[in-house]
Amino acid sequence: MKKLINAVPDVVKEQLEGMAAAHPDLLKVHYEPDYVYRADAPVAGKVAIISGGGSGHEPMHGGFVGMGMLDAACPGAVFTSPTPDQMYEAAKTVNSGAGVLFLVKNYTGDVLNFEMAADMAYAEGIPVQNILIDDDVAVKDSLYTAGRRGVGTTVLVEKIVGAAAEAGYNLEQCADLARKANSYGRSMGMALTSCTVPAAGKPIFEMGDDEMEFGIGIHGEPGQKRMKMISADEITAMMAEEIIHDKAYSRTVRELVDGQWVDKELVDEPFKRGDRVIAFVNSMGGTPVSELYAVYRKLAEVCAAEGIEIVRNLIGPYITSLEMAGMSITLLKADDEILKFWDAPVKTPGLRWGV
Repeated sequence: MKKLINAVPDVVKEQLEGMAAAHPDLLKVHYEPDYVYRADAPVAGKVAIISGGGSGHEPMHGGFVGMGMLDAACPGAVFTSPTPDQMYEAAKTVNSGAGVLFLVKNYTGDVLNFEMAADMAYAEGIPVQNILIDDDVAVKDSLYTAGRRGVGTTVLVEKIVGAAAEAGYNLEQCADLARKANSYGRSMGMALTSCTVPAAGKPIFEMGDDEMEFGIGIHGEPGQKRMKMISADEITAMMAEEIIHDKAYSRTVRELVDGQWVDKELVDEPFKRGDRVIAFVNSMGGTPVSELYAVYRKLAEVCAAEGIEIVRNLIGPYITSLEMAGMSITLLKADDEILKFWDAPVKTPGLRWGV
C-alpha cells in the first residue's frame, strides 16, 4: 500500500486538520465527535443543511461546507458510517432555530444512524427532517443497502437545497425540494481498478487488466456485472442508456413528521423526450479529468439522440472512492426551480461560483 498517510488511526483526523488549516474563512472542525461546520454558523433565520457519510469520498461531504451548500458535514472512518452523536452535536451547533434538514445517502448504517440522530435532535427541541438519497440505477438491495444506493445525485441535491436554504426556504420547503430533486436524479458508476482502504492495506477486490466492473458502488460494492474492457464511447453509451431508459421506480421510505417516523410511498418517474437535465460526469478518484471530457462528449451525443437536453453540467472528481479508477454519470431532470438554485452562488472548498 502506497498512500500519503502517517499512521492509519490518524488518517481522518489529520485530513480534517488540513481542511481546517486550508479554509479557515469557510469552515471549522470539531473533534470527538468529528464534524465540519460553517465558520459563520449558525446563520440567523436559516434552515441548516447537514449531510455526512464515510470518509474516502472527498470532496464529498466536508468539501461542500460553506455558503450556498452544507452547514455541516459528519465524516465517519473511511467507508464507515458516522455515528449518531456526530450528527446530533453538529445539529446543535448549526441550528439557528429554523430547523435542520439531514440529507442521507441510502446505506443501512447511514440511514440508521441519521434516524437516531434525528430522534435525539427532536427530543432536544430542534425541528428536524430526514430526506433519503437513492439514485443508483445499477442494482437494488445490494451490499450495505436495502433499495437503491445513494450516489452522484447527493452532490447535486446538496447544492440545490443548500441554495434554497440560503434564499430563505423554510424546513418543509427545503425537505420538499430535496425529495423532488432526488426523484429527478439517476446515476450509474463503473470501475477500472479497485481501491485500498488504509485500515485494510490491500485492494478491496481484484480485477484483471482487461476487465471492468459495470455498475460499481462508491465503496467498491459489486455492480451488475464484471466484463471485458470496451471503448470509452461504448461504456458511456451503455451507462447513459441504463439511466435514460430506467423505468418508474417505487419504494417506501421513512421520514420524520412531527417527531414520528412515517412511511411514505415515493415514485421516481422515468426520463422522457424533451426533458432538460443537469449532467454530472464524476471521477471515482483515479480517472483524470481529460478522460471525463471524452465521456461527456459521448454522453452529450446520446442525450441529444434521446431528445434529452443538457442545460447544465458538472465534470470532475466530486464523489470519489479513494484512488479507484473509474467514473459515474448522473442525470438530474431540471425544472425552473432547480435551475434557479443550481445557478445560485456557492462558496465551499469543493464547489465555488457566482462569488
